Amino acid sequence: MIRREDILSLEYLKKTEFTGSHRGLRYRLESKEEEGEKKLLVTVWREPFNFVTTPDEQKQQEVFAFSEDGILDAVAWMNDRLFEMESGLV
Repeated sequence: MIRREDILSLEYLKKTEFTGSHRGLRYRLESKEEEGEKKLLVTVWREPFNFVTTPDEQKQQEVFAFSEDGILDAVAWMNDRLFEMESGLV
């Protein structure tokens, strides 16, 4: 299970993206401007390839609030994708 403690701070995410992996699921969090507001863009995909070499059609993305609550929502969403992947649902 991905935990909040696995993700770096909002201050870090303001400056650059954060990538990680857990049990075959890779993920990337980054800030994004959307309608004049800073958002948290989260992308997940299966190993073994990195973000750049994985085709876009093999990635899933979701946008969250750029806040501590947004990170918690993102972690829950990533864990749902992990469960789906491990259950063979995707």
